Amino acid sequence: MSINELYREVILDHYRAPRHHDHLDNPDAEAQGNNPLCGDEVTVELKFDGDTVADIAAVSAGCSISQASASMMTQALIGRDRKEVDELVHAFKAMMSIEEADSLPIDPERPGAVLGDLEALQGVRKFPVRVKCADLPWATLEQALAGDE
Repeated sequence: MSINELYREVILDHYRAPRHHDHLDNPDAEAQGNNPLCGDEVTVELKFDGDTVADIAAVSAGCSISQASASMMTQALIGRDRKEVDELVHAFKAMMSIEEADSLPIDPERPGAVLGDLEALQGVRKFPVRVKCADLPWATLEQALAGDE
């Protein structure tokens, strides 16, 4: 199995069986995002234990890329503090070529060291119109975090 096939399987697995896809009771932070051009929608909800993400939900509807990205994001964030969450958001955006990687504490050529399974989404960069699909959950997460500060 090639690396591209493996990445495709990871994305399809998260699309078919999204993780943390149910709403949280009384979230500490939440935001809704949508992409009116393609119809993707996501609601991100977070619960904190101090400064640490204790639980997260990403209730989404839309294409396989946006839903897989949301699912993978939720798995990556549980147990991380806000600084780590911020670093992960920037690492993801650098991998997707949404942000510059110069000032980030990652090697843009090897984001997997920070991103883990999220690295499977790097192939989306080949299709610029789909980058917005992958980024929607992350942009919505940033809105939720900004509203909680």
